Amino acid sequence: KNAALYYSVNCDLAAETAEKAKADGVRQFVFLSSMSVYGKETGRITTDTVPCPKSHYGKSKLLAEEKLAALADDDFTITVLRPPMVYGKGCKGNFNTLKSLALKLPFFPDVKNERSMIYIDNLSAFVKMVIDRCAGGVFFPQNRTYCSTVAMAEMIADSAGKKFRKSRLLGAGVRFLRCFLPVAQKGFGSLVYEGTETADFEYCVCEFPDSIRNSM
Repeated sequence: KNAALYYSVNCDLAAETAEKAKADGVRQFVFLSSMSVYGKETGRITTDTVPCPKSHYGKSKLLAEEKLAALADDDFTITVLRPPMVYGKGCKGNFNTLKSLALKLPFFPDVKNERSMIYIDNLSAFVKMVIDRCAGGVFFPQNRTYCSTVAMAEMIADSAGKKFRKSRLLGAGVRFLRCFLPVAQKGFGSLVYEGTETADFEYCVCEFPDSIRNSM
C-alpha cells in the first residue's frame, strides 16, 4: 500500500535533488541504492549480473539510478552505491532481529551460509573515498570478508556475555524450511557480491569482530 511513497521518495525526490545540485554547479552526486535492485534472495552477484528487482523498494531504487544516469556528463559525476545489509549501533532491521534471536534463543540453528554485509563506519569511509576521488559509476561496498548468520549470532552473544549453543538438528530444520519459507531463505541463505572489490578494501577501517562489538 506504500508503493507510491517508495517511488515518490526513493526515485522522484532523488532525481529532483540531483537536478537541483547540477543546476547549482555541484560536481558529484552520490546515491545510496541497494542490493535489492537484483531481486535475489540467494546466490552470487557479480558486475555482470543484470538487475531484476521484485519489490517496490528495489524497483524504485533502480528507476532512480536510471534517471540519475541520464544527468551524468563531463561536469556532473553520478556515483551509485549498492551496499548489502548495513549494520551498526542503534540500527534497525535485519541486524536487530538477529541480535534479538541470538540473545533469546537457547539454541541457535547451525547452518553454513555466506552473506555480504557492511559495517556503517566502513560504508562511511567508502563514501569519503569516492568523494575524494570524484569516482563515478556503480560500486558494491562490503566488508572485507563474508560472514555466516550463525557466526554473526555467536559474536553477538559473546559480546553480550551470553553462552551460545548451536544445534545441528535445528540447522537441518532450517535448511528444509529454506525451500518453502522466504524468511528462512533470507535469514539463512547465501547472498554475496563476488568479484566486485574496490581498492583492495582499503576503506574497511573496522574488521568484522570489532564491528560487532561496536554495534552492541
